[in-house]
Amino acid sequence: MESAEGGCLCGELRYRVPATPLWVTVCYCRFCQRATGAAGMIEPIYERDSFRVTSGTPSVFTLPSEGSGQDIHVHFCDRCGTKIALTFARWPDRAGIYSGTLDDPAALPVTPENTKHIFLDEARPGTLIPPGFATYRRHATLTDGTPVAPTVFDAPTWL
Repeated sequence: MESAEGGCLCGELRYRVPATPLWVTVCYCRFCQRATGAAGMIEPIYERDSFRVTSGTPSVFTLPSEGSGQDIHVHFCDRCGTKIALTFARWPDRAGIYSGTLDDPAALPVTPENTKHIFLDEARPGTLIPPGFATYRRHATLTDGTPVAPTVFDAPTWL
């Protein structure tokens, strides 16, 4: 499979992305908690140019990141309210997809080799982190782009 497709609840918005993301971020920050109404978000990251809306026109809500102060752009359906993607002032060449909007979210590989867990400091108590994954207390890079060293747990870890 060369591409994956997804869309909103009502079907107004449809998109296509490569089948394999650059990487997958599992984020537990307050933004992702609010944006999903859940404990966090599974967000495959793609080259922005490879994210293609194939039907409909998303509306965009923009707000500054609490972490970097740079704008985050939330792409959503103005008919049903489903959020389908994020783009970022901080990373203008990247797009993140709300993984639950993929037609087959189970086809998305989420492995220690392609996935990082971020914002563990904001995770809900009782969040279980699987062993072997790169984890970060906040972002995986500082605001200036400097990489942060990950923590990798040897056993399942409750936060």
